[in-house]
Amino acid sequence: MKRLNPWFELSREDWRTAEWTLQEKIFNQTCFHSQQGVEKILKGVLFEKGRDIPKTHHLSELLTLCEKHFPALGNFREECLLLDRYYIPTRYPDALPGSLPEGLPSMEDAKKALDTFQHLRMVVIPPSL
Repeated sequence: MKRLNPWFELSREDWRTAEWTLQEKIFNQTCFHSQQGVEKILKGVLFEKGRDIPKTHHLSELLTLCEKHFPALGNFREECLLLDRYYIPTRYPDALPGSLPEGLPSMEDAKKALDTFQHLRMVVIPPSL
C-alpha cells in the first residue's frame, strides 16, 4: 500500500482553514493559508519524486523545481508570484513597509488566492486522495 503524501495531507488542513477564514471575513488569513497550502502541494510534488524538500517559503522557487517533474505547473507562475506577496505581511504587523502597499488583503484578494489554491489542488492532487 502506498504511503499517503504528508505534504498533501497538511495542505488539506490549510484548505479547510482558508475556506473558514474566508467565510469569517478574515481575508489576510485566507491569503496566508492559501499560500501555505500551495507551498505544501509543491513540496508534495517534490516528495512524490523523491527530491529533497528545500527549506523555503518562496513559491516561485518551489515552482521552478517542480516544473521539471510536472510541466503543467508552469501555468501557475503569475498566481504563485501573487501568493508569495502574502507570506510575510499577513503574518507580521511590522512587516516591511510597502510589502502590500494597498494594505491588508481584501475579499477579492482572498477569493483569488483561494481560487488559485483550488485550481492547483485539482491539477496536482488526484481526487481519490
